[in-house]
Amino acid sequence: MSAAVQPQQIAEAQRHLAACDPVLAPVIERFGPCGLANRPVDRFHVLAQSIISQQLSTRAADAIRARVETAAACPGRITAEALLGIEADVLRAAGLSNAKARWLRGLAEAHRSDALSLQALDALDDEAAIRLLDALPGVGRWTAEMFLMFALHRLDVFSLGDVGLRRGVDLLYNGGRKTDAATTLAIAARWSPYRTVACWYLWRHTEGNVQAWT
Repeated sequence: MSAAVQPQQIAEAQRHLAACDPVLAPVIERFGPCGLANRPVDRFHVLAQSIISQQLSTRAADAIRARVETAAACPGRITAEALLGIEADVLRAAGLSNAKARWLRGLAEAHRSDALSLQALDALDDEAAIRLLDALPGVGRWTAEMFLMFALHRLDVFSLGDVGLRRGVDLLYNGGRKTDAATTLAIAARWSPYRTVACWYLWRHTEGNVQAWT
């Protein structure tokens, strides 16, 4: 389990972001306290959930995750033991692709055998942790970055490969037009050391402007 982000950390991040970025400040005011300050999370569950969610809408990913949890008899928490207790074809029947079923079982095997220690990531800086996770089958850079945000609770991560974040930058800083990578990174740099919190507000802003970008 990973401890939750403390509310005082989130409050400090919100003050910092509102002060350093007048464009983001009204978004923070609109959506209120950042929802990243939450209960502790299970790291394996978050990583497994991230693999399930790859290239899927939130609704589709949630539906498949629920079916996987039902099939593996692990409601609310996907565990390595539960995944290894069912056959790959049961995972595929729940809606997973052949590749995702294989990746999840491989991840579960590595976790059970201690070949992968998610707790050991605590000793690594953000980029080193991302490289280690990126090397795992089925875990690309986006998945690794999401894991750092939502499982390790690293507060200064920005994911250039996240479509929602890129669209949030387009909407807020470029009149809805596509913003190139270098400019996007330069905008995100001003949010450091709280880029993860800024990402949360970008996602909220993008969700609130669906008609502007679909």
